[in-house]
Amino acid sequence: MAAQAADGLKYEVRIDAPGDVRELLQANLDLVRYRGNDRIDRQQLFRMVRAAPEQIRTLVATDGYYSPEVSATLDREAATPVVQVKVAPGEPVRVGELDLVLQGFAPNPEQPADKQFDVNTLKTSWPLKQGEVFRQSEWEAAKRSILRSVVQTRYPRAQLVESQATVDPEQHLANLKVVIDSGPEMRFGELRIEGLKRYPASVVSNLNQIHPGDYYSEAALQSYQSRLQDTGYFASVEVSADTSAILSEQLDAAAMTPEQNAAATMAPLPLLVRVVENKRKNVSAGVGYSTNTGNRASLTYDDLSVFGLRMKSALTLETKKQTATSNFYFPVTPEGYNDSIGASFERSDISGEVTSVTSVAAKRAWGTPLQERNLTLELLTESKTIGGIPSSRSTSLPLTYGVTWRKLDNLLFPTKGYALNAQVGGALLPVLTDEKFIRGYTRGVAYLPLGVKSNAIFRAELGALASGSKNGVPAVYLFRAGGDQSVRGYGYQELGVPLDGAITGGRYVATASAEYQYWFKPQYGAAVFYDAGNAGDTISALHPKSGYGVGGRWKSPVGPINVDVAYGHAVRKYRLHFSLGFTF
Repeated sequence: MAAQAADGLKYEVRIDAPGDVRELLQANLDLVRYRGNDRIDRQQLFRMVRAAPEQIRTLVATDGYYSPEVSATLDREAATPVVQVKVAPGEPVRVGELDLVLQGFAPNPEQPADKQFDVNTLKTSWPLKQGEVFRQSEWEAAKRSILRSVVQTRYPRAQLVESQATVDPEQHLANLKVVIDSGPEMRFGELRIEGLKRYPASVVSNLNQIHPGDYYSEAALQSYQSRLQDTGYFASVEVSADTSAILSEQLDAAAMTPEQNAAATMAPLPLLVRVVENKRKNVSAGVGYSTNTGNRASLTYDDLSVFGLRMKSALTLETKKQTATSNFYFPVTPEGYNDSIGASFERSDISGEVTSVTSVAAKRAWGTPLQERNLTLELLTESKTIGGIPSSRSTSLPLTYGVTWRKLDNLLFPTKGYALNAQVGGALLPVLTDEKFIRGYTRGVAYLPLGVKSNAIFRAELGALASGSKNGVPAVYLFRAGGDQSVRGYGYQELGVPLDGAITGGRYVATASAEYQYWFKPQYGAAVFYDAGNAGDTISALHPKSGYGVGGRWKSPVGPINVDVAYGHAVRKYRLHFSLGFTF
């Protein structure tokens, strides 16, 4: 490695060491760091060479090597001085015995066994296992990790009161001792709200799932804060336990012994919510393009207080679809129900079928991100034109129940786990309904890691509808396939039932997809995929149409962005698809 300096001494540093040790020295050794500094002269270089062995021993010890053979020599005769560094790190020191001392953590006789703090789980969670190489960075990280797991729960005042690593270079072992003092158990108290001006306190309190007397939990605070942020009412939200309310008790506790501290009963911590309200009204506009529905222009208007309700309205104009919606959202109830009512109009022109649908709906949603449920009652009036000829006008009043399960390692960039959505419903009563029907639909996606840089994704969907006749069943409740999130290589909803030169929806749908992704950089990857499926009026008509191709992947700030080029085998054409990753 040649050194270049403007006015200072030029010299080279050559490091002969194993790869991981060489990288450590290249990043931290003074001889390398000051190379090229215009203030370095020959005398300063001599001093750094003499000091190098001791510095090297200190550096490699942080990586687990406590008995290295080290030399640093300077070739003064060369035109450009050369520093030769040689390091034989030897056998690394490994983790030996662990003495984890937990002071306090006294069992609470008022709580059943399954509600006690699990000391055994805490001990087994110690991340630095016996036999692993003892590295200073991992030692520090292990102490932070175990302390963090304590203060996040019922002991927010826990402290690391002692830590010691005793290294035996001859035995190549490091025996560890860690002492953690729990401090007193802390519980939540009453709810306090600051910052509300326009909205009632129920907007905040109805989302609170923390009850007075519950044990302190950082996860519960974060979950509550997330729910408040998702309402749209607030520009900022801070949820915390108000420790200042018990300041005098904290000062008294500081003078106690660990045993007294553990036995002490602290006053409940008030649950403090500080909010800054969003501006009441907001207007936004945008333009875009979808490989499913073409050019897009949109206009949205939101008002956070219309007769005490939150209103969201939007007008979206696309090449193949035009939509106007307005929805009103009630404040979340204390039981966790999200109720809304709304109206919409949609006109679509897809594969020769033109539909115009007016709907009024009432919806109730509840649950968590891991399991969401909803119940929707909708009154639809639809007119349909097929092949340029008006064909039908229908009314329907379906009720639909839906549930979504998620078990994913990351909701935004999943690499392991699954998500599953299921719906069942229909219009079963002859009330405002031209044709009774019942419908079931499910779709799922599974993520399977195949290594550090690769993973597989599997998708599938199944749907079926039963009715005396398809006439009178709204087109939105029939099934089609094809497009960015379905069978790639085909146009949006291009696969269905041919009728008078158009493609219409069928009673059944079945699709599946397999995709392999390789991430050549943390944010960028490539994919190959194979999709197949179809929609039809009978199960025997579901002859699968296949599509396959390659694509690029980008983990953008808003989620995974996919750009695919797919070949539709049945139509013998290539098609470009663009989509924003995970959709349910």
